[in-house]
Amino acid sequence: MLDLSASAAIAEIEAGDLSAAELFAFYRRRAAEHGGDVEGGGLNCLTWVAEGVADASDGPLAGVPLAVKDLFCTKGVPSQSGSHILQGYRPPYTATAVKRLETAGATLLAKANQDEFAMGSSNENSAFGPALNPWDRGRVPGGSSGGSAAAVAAGLAPWALGTDTGGSIRQPAAMCGIVGLKPTYGAISRYGMIAFASSLDQAGPLTRDVTDAALLLKHMIGRDRCDATSLQFPQEIERPRAERLDGVRLGVPAELQNPGADFAGAEVEPSVRAAFDRALALAQELGASVQEVHLPHAAHALSAYYILSSSEASSNLARFDGVRYGVRATDSTGLLDMYTRTRHDGFGAEVKRRIMLGTYALSSGYYDAYYGRAQRVRTKIAEDFRTAFADVDLIVTPTSANVAFALGEKTADPWSMYLSDFFTVPMSLAGIPAISIPCGLSESSDAVGPHGGGLPVGLQIAGPAFSENRLLDAAHALEQAIGFPEGRARV
Repeated sequence: MLDLSASAAIAEIEAGDLSAAELFAFYRRRAAEHGGDVEGGGLNCLTWVAEGVADASDGPLAGVPLAVKDLFCTKGVPSQSGSHILQGYRPPYTATAVKRLETAGATLLAKANQDEFAMGSSNENSAFGPALNPWDRGRVPGGSSGGSAAAVAAGLAPWALGTDTGGSIRQPAAMCGIVGLKPTYGAISRYGMIAFASSLDQAGPLTRDVTDAALLLKHMIGRDRCDATSLQFPQEIERPRAERLDGVRLGVPAELQNPGADFAGAEVEPSVRAAFDRALALAQELGASVQEVHLPHAAHALSAYYILSSSEASSNLARFDGVRYGVRATDSTGLLDMYTRTRHDGFGAEVKRRIMLGTYALSSGYYDAYYGRAQRVRTKIAEDFRTAFADVDLIVTPTSANVAFALGEKTADPWSMYLSDFFTVPMSLAGIPAISIPCGLSESSDAVGPHGGGLPVGLQIAGPAFSENRLLDAAHALEQAIGFPEGRARV
């Protein structure tokens, strides 16, 4: 049985009990068989799978196969960002984050399905159809990195890369019962990532356990001259080993203290609240203290986020006009008509919605009222976190207010869909790191997977900028104590 965590696979390769070629062949076969379109019985979570046998690698990642979200440019390999407008695009270079992992020895196994240009919370906005949740194929895997999360949860890849703009790593990780980490903004180069919102986008790992997340992160971080927003990480990422939380001060936003209360509009499912409360109790058993903190401006985070991210998307996506690369409308009558037809046919409904929203927010007469005000809210949210972290070491919330919902359940109600990211967006606006780990299974009768025992619930742990080592240690201690049955999602 080669269905191992990445760290375990590396140990076996180094011991001579397994070869990188055997491991790659195993995952390539599983990815090809189960990652394809739904009509063929697959999860539709992979848009491209490597052919042949991977070259041997002597790096620290020992040739362990890697799935990569489709918005990372990979030289000569389709990089389509889930959009018709980039269908078939094969870039001439590889994104820095991917290149660094390849240099460390990882091998590219597959490209993963996603919401178009990372705009979505369910992976239903992909031009190539929705990815399915391996816990229950009638439900979404979360988004926008839903394909990456589903592939790891289903055992089609030992680990994967995703991106997180407002929750797009953490939310699908929670819904698929795996680990997802959004690092400090700037920790990982954005060069070669097809942009959604440049001041928010950040790459990160989706893995089976916290140890694998730390290992992948270790080889991705660092300054890159190709990305002016990238930063030199102040310390090396260490392997998490903590088994207790003695002395760790955990903060819980005050709005979650009253049973049945909601967090500024995001109604928390009872089973999610129950799993969260159990995780808090377990943290206290491990030695942590839990206290109330206040994030007074968090209630405005979602509104500010959709103004800011849509404004940046409006600017970033202006380059897709059919002139330089990507799909071009051929039945046009002139240059302006070609622009119009290309963008009309190439972009999906959600991308068009956000482009229009962003263009309006940036337009003359509305810039200060919308974009400028949203930036001020963002500053206040960052200040709230700095104030809170003066009293606590880490802040904990549910990752998502709900478990994975049914396909099509929220597509007709964008605001309901946007609320899926309510707990993750404040951390993105503040630029701080946050991790989601599985903390239990739902108990309600309408949220039970085909394997029984409910659907995954995620616990989010956030820390100050560049506190990834502390974050990983705390997550590791809780992970060991929780003992989540992640193997149930294997196909």
